[in-house]
Amino acid sequence: MNDLQAVRAVLVTPPPAEDVVDRSRHRLQNRMQGAPRRRVRPLAIGAGLVAAAAAAAVVVATLPGTPAPAPPPQAVAPVVTGQQVLLAAATVAERTPVGTGKYWYVKTATDNVVYENWYTADGHTWFRGAKSGGKVRSLGLYPLRLAGTTVTFEQLRTLPSDPAALRDWLVNAIAHSGARTSAGPLTAEDRERELLLSMVSLVSTLPAQPAVRAAAFRSIAAYPGVRDLGPVPGGRGFLLPGDYRLVVDPVTARISHTSMFVTADGAIYGASGPQGAQVSSGWTDSLPK
Repeated sequence: MNDLQAVRAVLVTPPPAEDVVDRSRHRLQNRMQGAPRRRVRPLAIGAGLVAAAAAAAVVVATLPGTPAPAPPPQAVAPVVTGQQVLLAAATVAERTPVGTGKYWYVKTATDNVVYENWYTADGHTWFRGAKSGGKVRSLGLYPLRLAGTTVTFEQLRTLPSDPAALRDWLVNAIAHSGARTSAGPLTAEDRERELLLSMVSLVSTLPAQPAVRAAAFRSIAAYPGVRDLGPVPGGRGFLLPGDYRLVVDPVTARISHTSMFVTADGAIYGASGPQGAQVSSGWTDSLPK
């Protein structure tokens, strides 16, 4: 019998009798009802897989030579230089109104010396200190002082607000001031010191316009060798060329201490101590008696 014949034989075989089919169906149903049922617990299987994965992760993490996870990046505080602080003070000075009053008042105090001066716009000056016995004395017409040269209120109002132009103006004023030292005419080093002290005077003891004070701050910041001494009482400390010290309040752009200042008679006073002399200035409408 070939394959085709076998297939034909199956197809033409008569179906089983009806009672045979019924008996077979009953036996199958009884077997299905009596067989024990198996319950599949997929959650238990899943938990086992998770536990196995965790165990594998522990093994991998403890293998020698496995790199540790990188720590999260930390913020790094920016480095602020002394020049940046002085330039920030220049911006504050430029935005600070000059104020008004009848008298421009300047006070400088060291451990053993206190100077107080009052100036009017027309040049009259009053003084109080050890030489006046603690009383306010009139000095008559007395000019304002930069360093080696004098300056009027009108000149202060018209000083250049550009740092380079301001420097040129001061260099020319010092060169034609006739200032001398005990050893003779000013040397190049003397003139450079006068220039620096003149700019310090503009930001500390003179009623300069806001833009002029800002230009003086920027000129001081441009000096090579200006060193930031960090936070000190009264603001931020700076070491300037010539070992002069200056304390600037960055919030107000005012000078709170300086190791050098120009007195009313034009003398340059060097103050000792870690911060130098305490300095304050501003407009007032009252003259102490």
